[in-house]
Amino acid sequence: MNTFKKGVHMDIKVWMYVIYLAVSVGLTIWVARALSRNGLVFLEEVFAEKRLAQAVNSLLVVGFYLLNLGYVTVAMKHSDPVRSTSQAMEELSLKIGLVLLVLGALHFFNVFALGRYRRNRLRQLATHPPIAPIGRLPMQPAPAGPQFVGAYPGGGQQTGAHPVGPQPGGPQPGGPQPGVGPTNNPPTR
Repeated sequence: MNTFKKGVHMDIKVWMYVIYLAVSVGLTIWVARALSRNGLVFLEEVFAEKRLAQAVNSLLVVGFYLLNLGYVTVAMKHSDPVRSTSQAMEELSLKIGLVLLVLGALHFFNVFALGRYRRNRLRQLATHPPIAPIGRLPMQPAPAGPQFVGAYPGGGQQTGAHPVGPQPGGPQPGGPQPGVGPTNNPPTR
């Protein structure tokens, strides 16, 4: 009789392991495929190169499988005896719930890391606005002496330029100057 009970308990534990493995591996495969398919669009935008995005996507899927399936196999062991189906279901729900939490945590870590990389890349590519002026430079007084209209900064003079300012023998400042200002003469044709 004792051998029969021990065999029944072992069967419940074995079935718990089988169900745990089937559900955990199935969830891992489904989540990995969904993330791979939908994450490729995000990765293409993050890396701005399709070939690099596909390579990173494949590496993320392999890492996802390794971490999750490794966790599933490590967390499978249950040292206490399982005496009833209800106890097996409780233990099974705990183990599968932990697998789901690990899957979610890995997913959010990946999205966070890739989003941060994307923001940094966009910040580096952004054009920086010009710096606003802090103040104004003081105006320098004009040098004394004649100035030439059309004068070049190097001191040369443009052909046909005429000096501006008081000239010897010419009109004095403040007086009427020929060709400057409004005239009463009608325009000629």
